[in-house]
Amino acid sequence: MNLYDLFIKPYEAYTYGQIALESFACVFGIVSVYLSIKKNIWLYPTGIISTVLYVYILLKSGLLGDCLINVYYTAMSIYGWILWSKNSDDQIYVNVEKSSKKDWLYSTILFILSILLVTVVYYYKPFIDNNLSSEGISFGLYHLDWGNWLDVITTSIFLVGMWLMAKRRVESWYFWILGDLICVPMMLYKELGITSVQYLVFTFMAINGYIAWKKSLKH
Repeated sequence: MNLYDLFIKPYEAYTYGQIALESFACVFGIVSVYLSIKKNIWLYPTGIISTVLYVYILLKSGLLGDCLINVYYTAMSIYGWILWSKNSDDQIYVNVEKSSKKDWLYSTILFILSILLVTVVYYYKPFIDNNLSSEGISFGLYHLDWGNWLDVITTSIFLVGMWLMAKRRVESWYFWILGDLICVPMMLYKELGITSVQYLVFTFMAINGYIAWKKSLKH
C-alpha cells in the first residue's frame, strides 16, 4: 500500500468542507498540546474545540462509538480546566508535580473502569449504529476488529493521561506518548489520514512535553 492509498484515496469521497473541518480540528489539537507543554491553561479551551469538532466528524463518519468517547474527552477537559483554574496564581500557568503512590492507584482503577466502560459501549455499538433500534441486530463483541480493540485500549490510556494532566502530574506524558504511538496506525486504518499525521506530531510533542515538565519540577 502506497502513500496515495493511505492519505489521499480515503478523502476522494469527502467534500472540501469535511476535509477542512478535520484539518481545523487537527490544528486546534496540536495547539492544545503545545499549550500543555507550556503549562498554559488555554490548552483546555483549545482542546475542547478540537474534541467537539471530532464529535461531529466521527458522528458523520458513522463512528458512533468513537464519537461518544470524544464526548467523554470533552467532559474530562472541562474537569481539567476547572482544576487548573484553582491551582494557578495568575489564571494562566501552573506548577507541576510528580505522581504519588495514591495517584498511581487511582490511575490503575481509572484504567480498568475505562476498559470496562468502553467495552460496554462497543457491546451496544450495533444498537447505536442502527439508530438506537434493536430490530434485526444482535448485541455482543463479535463485530470488533483489531482497530476497535485498540480503540478500547487507547481510550483508557488517554483517560489516565487526561486525569494525571488535570492533577498536573509529570507522568501524564507517559500515557500521551504511548496512546499517540498506537493511534498513528489506528487512524490510518479508520481512513482518517490527517488525524493519523496529527497523532504522529503529538508523539514528538508529548516527548518534548515530558522533558519540559520534568525540567520545571520544583525541587
